[in-house]
Amino acid sequence: MSWLVFSYSLPASGSSSPRVTIWRRLNRLGAISPSGGAYILPDQEDCLESFQWLAKEVQQQKGDCLLMKVESFEGLTNKQLIALFREKADKEYSELERLFDELEKTFGKQTLPERRSKLQGEIEKLRKKHAEIVRTDFFDASGGVRIAKRLAELERNLIKREEPVSAIPKVSKKQFQNKVWVTRPRPHVDRLACAWLIRRYIDPKAKIRYSTEPAKNEISFDMKEGSTFGHVGNLCSFETILTAFDLREAGLATLAEIIHEIDLRDGRYHHPQMEGIDSVLKGWQLKGYTDAELELHGIALFDGLHTDILRKEKPVKRVAKQR
Repeated sequence: MSWLVFSYSLPASGSSSPRVTIWRRLNRLGAISPSGGAYILPDQEDCLESFQWLAKEVQQQKGDCLLMKVESFEGLTNKQLIALFREKADKEYSELERLFDELEKTFGKQTLPERRSKLQGEIEKLRKKHAEIVRTDFFDASGGVRIAKRLAELERNLIKREEPVSAIPKVSKKQFQNKVWVTRPRPHVDRLACAWLIRRYIDPKAKIRYSTEPAKNEISFDMKEGSTFGHVGNLCSFETILTAFDLREAGLATLAEIIHEIDLRDGRYHHPQMEGIDSVLKGWQLKGYTDAELELHGIALFDGLHTDILRKEKPVKRVAKQR
């Protein structure tokens, strides 16, 4: 594999502020510096772009910089370099875990209702910190998965689900193949997510129709009245379908929380993707897309969102070969 190497110098007569700024930027980029004079990142497009922007900053401060791509280092193997990147990420995960410990000691396992809002805010801060570390955890340090699981567990312990999930009967996928599914026109977040879930996990050959009235033998979802699959208690239709079909594949629980909060806005869940997704969906409505166009865009959106959730919950190995 190949590596990007960045070195720079700033005028000795200048103030210390630019030096501190550049150093902090390098740290946030996830760069390591085994020798103390040059900074290294894996040869990836986003890393190259980051180094190029940093080079412009150095030049604006009247400094000099050098950006290179190298295949190997004398006296330092790829395996050793990868270990250094993982060590850096694990130190950051350990610091984050310390914050988890402090938070749990402060609030305890039995959280009073009036404390929930504050605790949710603290969890959101931890989630953002975790996302920042994951972004520069190029070689999937062991702490990443551990922290992701702990974060999910902390949120589940906080949110005591009161929905009558026992009232949702279990069904078999075999009974729902090659069916016509129907939901209301102008689909928004819950209905679009359900369409994605149906096509990806239940009935790949499904025909989805948009109408205010289901026809005979059609499978209705998220209709105002009499849906086969709709809101139950405080569950949105996406969550109802998950429960009914007993879908437990990776990433779906987190996706369900995102859909739930955008749809119901009851403050139960906090994920950084929510605001952006909500804005995109509103923009599609304002653009006047047809139902078919909304579904097509929605399928692509939830494909991407689910893939990103999987990357964070179960990091994908990004290094196929090591020299």
